[in-house]
Amino acid sequence: MLTGLPTSGLCRKHALIPATFCELKARYGGMELSDARRLKRLEDENAKLKRLLAGAMLALLCSRISWESPDDADAAAGRRAAGHEGSSDPSTPVPRPDRCRSEDGAA
Repeated sequence: MLTGLPTSGLCRKHALIPATFCELKARYGGMELSDARRLKRLEDENAKLKRLLAGAMLALLCSRISWESPDDADAAAGRRAAGHEGSSDPSTPVPRPDRCRSEDGAA
């Protein structure tokens, strides 16, 4: 940081408003240049990892939604209503009244 230059002159030189200057000074004021660069790299990496995680979570959610048919959702809801919350395995058959009837309507 330049010494002896008033805040207004420093802000004018770097096209900052005084509020931004105070915010930056509070954040980076006691740091060496190498520490500030390292912090910036870490913040950039953190933002990148957050975007990657969000993308992966969205892809997982979309794949679950695309593989789940409305009947699967109804079956899962039926298992939960019947108290079989632990058996969320889609391969576990769940009896459904509309699928247990024969062609003539007899059970």
